[in-house]
Amino acid sequence: MPESELTLTINSTLKLSSGYDLPILGLGVYQNNDCSPACLAALEHGYRHIDSARMYRNEAQVGKSVRECGIPRGDVFITSKVNNPEHGFEKATAAIDDSLRKFGFDYIDLMLIHSPLSDKERRLQTWKALIEAKKQGKVRTIGVSNYGPRHLEEIREAGLQTPSVNQVELHPFCQQKEIVEYCNKHKIIIEAYTPLIRGQWNDKIVSIGQKYNKDPAQLLIRWSLQRGFVPLPKSSQPTRVRSNANVFDFEIDAEDMAVINALDRGKDGAVTWNPVDAP
Repeated sequence: MPESELTLTINSTLKLSSGYDLPILGLGVYQNNDCSPACLAALEHGYRHIDSARMYRNEAQVGKSVRECGIPRGDVFITSKVNNPEHGFEKATAAIDDSLRKFGFDYIDLMLIHSPLSDKERRLQTWKALIEAKKQGKVRTIGVSNYGPRHLEEIREAGLQTPSVNQVELHPFCQQKEIVEYCNKHKIIIEAYTPLIRGQWNDKIVSIGQKYNKDPAQLLIRWSLQRGFVPLPKSSQPTRVRSNANVFDFEIDAEDMAVINALDRGKDGAVTWNPVDAP
């Protein structure tokens, strides 16, 4: 996706290597124990992508929201993630089956390995479980999260299929340049979690946002979109969920994009666990 692309809309998608379409803006539901109001507000406002995980313990609420919203199941893209203690072929297989039950779905659009926090052998066995689940139609697309280049190389060296997605912490202060370079080279789509930096904005972000009559959150989401990432802003507040999607009526110019790009602090800029260097 080019950096200058005003034609983006809330309906825009990226083509995954699996052949399916990924909506470019997703709702994150981490640390939201009552996520139905946010999910319903998002779906009503035009979001078609919700990012959950087994660790979040809200898959059932997400599934219920999708059934209640009146939008056909096939029009909503749902992600979950195999939790770290569930690594290994049998455990991951059971976890996927359990997620299907909790969601109340026949399939999950995207299943990720939540992090590399086990070891090489268990990571590969977990990946093989996801490949098998995809073959069986339980999941449509498979990917990883918090994987650094070394973890991705393990998959390639094992001769297994390449993940379609890598979801990592990614925002102007932590731009994950090595991961982005690797993923671009291997045609892996990058999803950006914590795109709003947990509200830890500096004066430059605030002032550039004001220039476009946008709040910092909207500026950060737009920056992520213009960089070709798929941002996953989270909020439990329906009003904030809606305002976070109002990012398709402006474009950050090249000069301001360069200023924001220059804010990178590498791993020192991370505000979450960011386990991309796990052994």
